Amino acid sequence: MSADRVLLVAGPATGGVAGHVAGLASGLAGLGWDVTVFTSPVTATRLPAAGTTLEVVPAWPTGRHNLKPALRTLRSLVKGASVVHAHGHQAGLLTVLAAATLRDGAPPVVVTWHNAVLGGGARRQAQALAELAQARRADLVTGASSDLVARARELGAKNPVLTIVSAEATVPPEPTDASTIELDALLEPRRGPLVLTVSRIAPQKRLDVLVDAAALVAAEVLGVRWVVAGDGDPELLEELERRRNRMNAPVTFLGRREDVPALLARADVFALSSDWEARPLAVQEAMAAGVPVVATGVGGVPDLLADAGELVEAGDAAALAAGVVRLLKDPARAADLVERARGRITSLPGEDEVTQGWSERYRRLISAP
Repeated sequence: MSADRVLLVAGPATGGVAGHVAGLASGLAGLGWDVTVFTSPVTATRLPAAGTTLEVVPAWPTGRHNLKPALRTLRSLVKGASVVHAHGHQAGLLTVLAAATLRDGAPPVVVTWHNAVLGGGARRQAQALAELAQARRADLVTGASSDLVARARELGAKNPVLTIVSAEATVPPEPTDASTIELDALLEPRRGPLVLTVSRIAPQKRLDVLVDAAALVAAEVLGVRWVVAGDGDPELLEELERRRNRMNAPVTFLGRREDVPALLARADVFALSSDWEARPLAVQEAMAAGVPVVATGVGGVPDLLADAGELVEAGDAAALAAGVVRLLKDPARAADLVERARGRITSLPGEDEVTQGWSERYRRLISAP
């Protein structure tokens, strides 16, 4: 068994988690690790091309019928690894279960929680048992926000820590002529300021609150437009569109977009309405792009924004609307937050530093008795 073989495990994802795993896989391969990624076909599309030191195994279980074959594949990959790093609750549970079946002992297992487990009822109880299994069986649990670290500690994890998160400060590129024409057609008539939200269409994102807030902002700011970039639950999208039409809210749901930097270049304010987030990549991108941010003060958002944005209560449309209106009507306040945000982003570790940090952690785990 190679002393330099790392197995990354990640379930279906297309957003920040997928980007983080892709960057980590590429960076570790560049540092000389043999990297294997066990994941789903959808996440595999975000990963770098396989090469001599990078292998992608898109064998994630899609249902009960192929759970056993997927676990056998994962078990074989865990057995051949020097260290295993699972990303997310599903990946963490599958990994600790696969590692527990190895008779000759498993390599060190790291589990990173990128999201909180929300909801209630019987499903929440089952998820709590899954959390417990990960916390007790993993050699290291890391969380993308301080509340996730606290949760792992509560469940008995051994010295859980805040995860290393990349925050590359990228400036949006100048839009091409083609994309400029497309955006002009999409966003016109440009009667007033533009508020941007980048979000999956999912219950946790509380886009119903966003729609209500947009209606309130429209009563205060003439000609305001609000666009949401992101896809997701089609039934929820239909509900949101009905709500928008009923309230006459100036919200356009754009669906999945590949030109978010160009949208950021057009935006006057970035808004986030989620019930919970870890360290949302979309907020980091807005901060780096020089767009003032209004966001719910949940999960890891306060740690990320601190005094460099407007933090509001989750589930409160009036508070979200008031934060947006403040920044639209007070350019000096908006400019001050932009300056603070850029300072925070440049002080956070870049992708190379994050990769080096994980590489050092892996080696410490491998060499530990």
